[in-house]
Amino acid sequence: MPSAAERTRTLVQSTCSAQLLVPGLDPARAGHPVPDSRTVGPEGDVFLEFPADSPAVRTATHAQGDELTAVLEITDVAPVSVPHRIRGRARVSGWLTSVPGIAEPGRMMLRLEFGEASVDDLWGAEGIEPEDFRDAAPDPLARHEAELLQHLASAHEEQLRTLCGLLGERTARTCAPDRPSAVPVALDRFGLRVRFVESRDACFDARFEFPEPVRDVTGLRRALHTLFEAAAS
Repeated sequence: MPSAAERTRTLVQSTCSAQLLVPGLDPARAGHPVPDSRTVGPEGDVFLEFPADSPAVRTATHAQGDELTAVLEITDVAPVSVPHRIRGRARVSGWLTSVPGIAEPGRMMLRLEFGEASVDDLWGAEGIEPEDFRDAAPDPLARHEAELLQHLASAHEEQLRTLCGLLGERTARTCAPDRPSAVPVALDRFGLRVRFVESRDACFDARFEFPEPVRDVTGLRRALHTLFEAAAS
């Protein structure tokens, strides 16, 4: 399974919605600043790009020389229609400073020096150490996950339903024809998670591991082909 650090790093560098919580900013007036881009530096610091006149930039600039704490909150929502769409949340907290000269004119880069982080997702809730976050890499399928899940959901639902037969006789009986729908809810280099849905209040997740971790979309196609073949046999 992907480690907590890898899952958090993937969320930080994904397109999931995120907001920066900065002490002193009035949410009623300015709202919570939403960075236009997010990247991670070699030391594990998170770089956030904002318009140069944004409240977050003004606060960080005026606080130069003082310790300004901030929290980056990320919410991960499944890119397919499924009950309970929020797949997880992550928080990265640390110290915020402005970094002039990196962004284009009219923009400013803020650096969130990593202090601590946590993730609460489909795998569970865990804390992340700075060294683990620094050394982790985002999942190689993250850039394509939304498109891949949407394609599987729209074009391969019947094949997804057959995966229920891999879960054992007791579970397979609950997956009789015309009962639950099968929605692919998450995908990473290690496997595919499918949500079998009878109703909004009656569903369960099943995780299908690939024979070996995949490195790219080509490897994913082979892994899915193997998985569907096993379910059909």
